[in-house]
Amino acid sequence: MTKKEQTPQSQENPSGTEQPCVEAVPPGPGSKEINKDARQWAMFCHLAGLAGLLIPVIGNIVAPLIIWQIKKDEHPFVDEQGKGAVNFQISMSIYMAAAGLLCFACVGFFLLPAVVIVDLIFLLIAAVKANNGEHYRYPLTIRFIK
Repeated sequence: MTKKEQTPQSQENPSGTEQPCVEAVPPGPGSKEINKDARQWAMFCHLAGLAGLLIPVIGNIVAPLIIWQIKKDEHPFVDEQGKGAVNFQISMSIYMAAAGLLCFACVGFFLLPAVVIVDLIFLLIAAVKANNGEHYRYPLTIRFIK
């Protein structure tokens, strides 16, 4: 076995000496690119969707909308995550209304709790990822605000 076969991580430069191969590592979650204040406000945008539990029907849309409108000019990360949170809550409201109408066909009694559970799960996942400084896009979202 030659020396090159033993060390596949090394490269040989033109002068004949071996140099270790260095790979660039992309910044990980919670990197310093996004400051702590932006991450917290983005998390609050996502968690504001829980206001729908206090003010049914419109609370889940109005609360993230207010936070997004106040902080979107200060932090680009809050702007991106706020748009996603508002779009997701509008989409979930439409899905809940459709499931409510389907209660007349007895299907909605199963769909309505499923939509609520999906809303809570994705909302919490988004809040945690935003707090870690990760960009998150909700699934099942109709993009009303671009």
